[in-house]
Amino acid sequence: MAMVWEQGELFPTASEQEIQRTKFLLGKYTKMLALMKDFENYEEELKQVAIDGEAARRVDQEDLHADKTANATILIEKQRWVYKQYQFYTQQIRRAWGLIQDPEAKQAVDYRYIQGYSYKETLLFFRRSLSDSTIRRKIGEGMESVAESLKIMGFFEQYDEKF
Repeated sequence: MAMVWEQGELFPTASEQEIQRTKFLLGKYTKMLALMKDFENYEEELKQVAIDGEAARRVDQEDLHADKTANATILIEKQRWVYKQYQFYTQQIRRAWGLIQDPEAKQAVDYRYIQGYSYKETLLFFRRSLSDSTIRRKIGEGMESVAESLKIMGFFEQYDEKF
């Protein structure tokens, strides 16, 4: 799919929909990292549990025609696919976050989304140096910067193809 940018537009602006997708993905960033780490740590155990569970079900149901091991393999492959999607998303988000130019916006997005603190915790963390309205604005500016970098990197075209 070709990128649809205005002719001569070197730095396209993210649409409202792309900013909302970015906000959603930033909100899921730490959860994706946790699930990836869990998959990495327990992939072999997950495989064995799936196979054992399917084998036990086969014995209980005495269904000699169903290939339960194949079902377990499909489940593991699905988990691996999700892992690879999360890996792609988190790498692209991390890259785009690294491109935020405003240090305060970068720090606000880091604290709120990359480190995963709540909105209230983020406000409390910055309260001594910045007003609440400035913190809100910096988070918004940082999020828009991430969205625009993701757009330039072609992330949304790949994201749209997958979903």
